[in-house]
Amino acid sequence: MELSDANLQTLTEYLKKTLDPDPSIRRPAEKFLESVEGNQNYPLLLLTLLEKSQDNVIKVCASVTFKNYIKRNWRIIEDEPNKICETDRIAIKGNIVHLMLSSPEQIQKQLSDAISIIGREDFPQKWPDLLTEMVNRFQSGDFHVINGVLRTAHSLFKRYRHEFKSNELWTEIKLVLDAFAQPLTNLFKATIELCSTHANDASALKVLFSSLIQIAKLFYSLNFQDLPEFFEDHMETWMTNFHSLLTLDNKLLQTDDEEEAGLLELLKSQICDNAALYAQKYDEEFQPYLPRFVTAIWNLLVTTGQEVKYDLLVSNAIQFLASVCERPHYKHLFEDQNTLTSICEKVIVPNMEFRAADEEAFEDNSEEYIRRDLEGSDIDTRRRAACDLVRGLCKFFEGPVTGIFSGYVNSMLQEYAKNPSVNWKHKDAAIYLVTSLASKAQTQKHGITQANEFVNLTEFFVNHIQPDLKSANVNEFPVLKADGIKYIMIFRNQVPKEQLLVSIPLLINHLQAESIVVHTYAAHALERLFTMRGTNNATLITAPEMAPFVEVLLTNLFKALTFPGSSENEYIMKAVMRSFSLLQEAIIPYIPSLIAQLTQKLLAVSKNPSKPHFNHYMFESICLSIRITCKANPAAVGSFEEALFMVFTEILQNDVQEFIPYVFQVMSLLLEIHKNDIPSSYMALFPHLLQPVLWERTGNIPPLVRLLQAYLEKGANTIASAAADKIPGLLGVFQKLIASKANDHQGFYLLNSIIEHMPPESVDQYRKQIFILLFQRLQNSKTTKFIKSFLVFINLYCVKYGALALQEIFDSIQPKMFGMVLEKIIIPEIQKVSGQVEKKICAVGITKILTECPPMMDTEYTKLGIWLMHTHINASVLFMFKVPSMLSTSLNAEALQYLQGYLQAASVTLL
Repeated sequence: MELSDANLQTLTEYLKKTLDPDPSIRRPAEKFLESVEGNQNYPLLLLTLLEKSQDNVIKVCASVTFKNYIKRNWRIIEDEPNKICETDRIAIKGNIVHLMLSSPEQIQKQLSDAISIIGREDFPQKWPDLLTEMVNRFQSGDFHVINGVLRTAHSLFKRYRHEFKSNELWTEIKLVLDAFAQPLTNLFKATIELCSTHANDASALKVLFSSLIQIAKLFYSLNFQDLPEFFEDHMETWMTNFHSLLTLDNKLLQTDDEEEAGLLELLKSQICDNAALYAQKYDEEFQPYLPRFVTAIWNLLVTTGQEVKYDLLVSNAIQFLASVCERPHYKHLFEDQNTLTSICEKVIVPNMEFRAADEEAFEDNSEEYIRRDLEGSDIDTRRRAACDLVRGLCKFFEGPVTGIFSGYVNSMLQEYAKNPSVNWKHKDAAIYLVTSLASKAQTQKHGITQANEFVNLTEFFVNHIQPDLKSANVNEFPVLKADGIKYIMIFRNQVPKEQLLVSIPLLINHLQAESIVVHTYAAHALERLFTMRGTNNATLITAPEMAPFVEVLLTNLFKALTFPGSSENEYIMKAVMRSFSLLQEAIIPYIPSLIAQLTQKLLAVSKNPSKPHFNHYMFESICLSIRITCKANPAAVGSFEEALFMVFTEILQNDVQEFIPYVFQVMSLLLEIHKNDIPSSYMALFPHLLQPVLWERTGNIPPLVRLLQAYLEKGANTIASAAADKIPGLLGVFQKLIASKANDHQGFYLLNSIIEHMPPESVDQYRKQIFILLFQRLQNSKTTKFIKSFLVFINLYCVKYGALALQEIFDSIQPKMFGMVLEKIIIPEIQKVSGQVEKKICAVGITKILTECPPMMDTEYTKLGIWLMHTHINASVLFMFKVPSMLSTSLNAEALQYLQGYLQAASVTLL
């Protein structure tokens, strides 16, 4: 593509069409852009459009398209072609920083993200001047430019917060610190001074405080891995100013919005994070500054209101206290009983209250509420922070803290008992307080794994949780219902099994609750209970124990999927999947109804797949229903095909990319169940499976290989006779896969199936070329994974066609190659093969080489045979003698006698 006005105009038109709500206009435009993005100059056209277009909408669209293009294509993946030509890469890196800094903020953010993506791959080795160019911009004095640099630096350096330690990482951080730490410190001090100068200028303060927020974030990133020497030397400058900003209160920066945090709140939140980082990791160096920060943050907590806009600030401030109280160095700060009481009364209890904003989220934004409460993404909530503070205090003061909170819990429950309909929030806070107090260690898989010995969890469950769940009205007090169900989930390993069994019908009943949160929690709790393990690693809850509830469980689960807001509820679908897995044959009577509902749901969501987890569990449920039913009655496979194939056809015709791999997997399963030849409906599809376009998508490769393996296993003779012209296509797929380091094992899976199942005469003409391809790959790109797969293949070939055939094909490619393969590959590498089946194949193959290959006994190969025996008697031959069935089916008596002679010649005693 040339950088011409005509191409710019064309690109503008197609970008406009991608914004059209009509799918018939939008999708072709998206397809066109996807088809041309591999052309040279395409990214430069987008950047030119960004710079020159007068239409702001097009500029924003171009910036988003460019960022997504960089995200998809910038990384160079081994074995795959470079998707962006080198001249375009150089031009992009040469222009993007200037363009980003001269763009409006909305576009600046997109380009900043693009720089961050490029930086992750190229900085510092392939983009050494990036840092210098950014630092030089600090001298501009233009805070629009400076904030752009800071935002970009933050997106570039924030990965230091979660990267594993390595020499490469240390080298990069040192390079960044050497170039960036001093200019950042100078900018920090200059910005603080400007804040004082412009203390009465609201617009100036907003720009300056935006800079300070980014500077504080950069400080956190650059200090996360270790305490840099520079920041240790300049700690006085940073901590003194951070403390001043923490105690600052400028009315010009206060906002009337009760929901959205203002600049002042965001800055103070980040400073609390920074102080917590130092208190946790660098407590010795931070000790002189700690008391003043504790005082400032305590005052902040007791004077900050309950509005939502303060949530991040309050949670970070509490997290600071939590990090301090966990450290032995600071234990003395919390030893006084009055101090503990004050913290409980003024910080923890008020921040555990269920506020009007929480109630609104519970009712109107249930998906976000669940994400925060169930999935652990509530890291920035007041409740989560208060819970962490309780755990921190219990580390050294478990007894006193439990005693203090017990009084609060009893008081709250008494208030609730006086007037439940009015005071239900008191009980909610009491349950949360008990949960926080009792939880000492927790995992997502097992719930609470270590509990506070001073809290009687079973007694609280029986007296205060079960009564709410036993209420006939599942829609009454939905928050308390959700609390009770969550209590079961969290403490499922502490509550006795008999109480869990009592709870199961209660949970099934709550699947009918109108509240999305309640029926979602009920589904999730059931799913968690069904995964619990008892003795001998068997499920704690057994299928016979669930027998009385099978019908109502399945009915209520599928009914819950019909509630508004839960049509694609991943927790419910996961519970469906787990129920099928637990109940097994007990679901067979209900399969016709269940599979009809699942296919109907599949058809509906295939129109616009948006919930990947839901989709995954849905296909898992379909596969489970097929396996369970066809295990009992293999003939039922036809009924499943009849129910599913119409939907599958529509998915394939509409190219629903998210579902196509799943479709291939289910088809593999169905085909594997067939006992006789491949049905004609499958054979009609076979040629289409070999089309190159399907194999371009990485996600399609594993399921497609498995599907082709099923074809070969069930219908190799049919393919050899009726579709012989497709064998080159099959081998073409193998050739493509074997050339890729990422997918070569899949190529071997396919090749092994061809060797194992196809009639020998149908592949005779291709055998030598197959080996030549493998040796070319071995010569060009030898990896351990490839060697292991290659060894399994040649031994399988030996088992299938005989050792002499293996020796002849090697030596036909190059004289004496068989000896080279033995010496350079088989003897030194065979012990690396893993997997029981793979080891068996290699054991039988090597034994056949030693016993059925005459050249091994009377030529120069004899010495190699003795080495092979010496080196691998334990790894291969002895392994096979431990598996008598392998010997009886693979070796005749003459071969065994021959092997014994070899063993004697090699002076090896077979035990």
